[in-house]
Amino acid sequence: MCLNMDPDKHIVKTSIEGVVLIQRPIHGDSRGFVHEPYNKEELKSATGIEFNPVQWTHAYMKPKVVKAVHTENWNKLIYPVTGVLYAPIVDLRPESKTFGKVEYITIDNTKKDSLRQALFLPAGGIGNSICVLGSEMMHYFYLIDEYWDDNKAQGVAWDDKDLNIKWPIKDPILSERDRNNPTVRELFPDKFKDKK
Repeated sequence: MCLNMDPDKHIVKTSIEGVVLIQRPIHGDSRGFVHEPYNKEELKSATGIEFNPVQWTHAYMKPKVVKAVHTENWNKLIYPVTGVLYAPIVDLRPESKTFGKVEYITIDNTKKDSLRQALFLPAGGIGNSICVLGSEMMHYFYLIDEYWDDNKAQGVAWDDKDLNIKWPIKDPILSERDRNNPTVRELFPDKFKDKK
């Protein structure tokens, strides 16, 4: 994973333009802690994107669940609260210089650490994948800045040979829909004209 930390902020830039890891400290004492996963001005300063969420969703997933590879045309902030998230993020923007690149991000907010992490994905073709590692159920929250519309959601095969995603588990738990998503070649044939 290629990450560059902005020294004045809590934003870590990845090798895929617009995809950032947010690492903000927790403030705790004997009662517990307070944590701010999202700061609008900080995110805007780092990405140039004004993120105005309109919907907040809570997912609860078993270990070995894989949801992949989903693209939607809205900005998304992901915050796993329990469990360990293994997130292969794929650039599926045809005009991007990193089209087809996979960035591997692992978030383990179960650690007794001074930082907790969230992940921001920009709109327009970033493939979001979820793989639940370990033995703990995952509470996974995400904010989006457009109301969910299933007609605007698209999937790519989780085991796409061109993407060659390195999954850390065998025999994942998949939805029927994710078992039948098209390949990158089927969705973007022009990107493979010169390749066999």
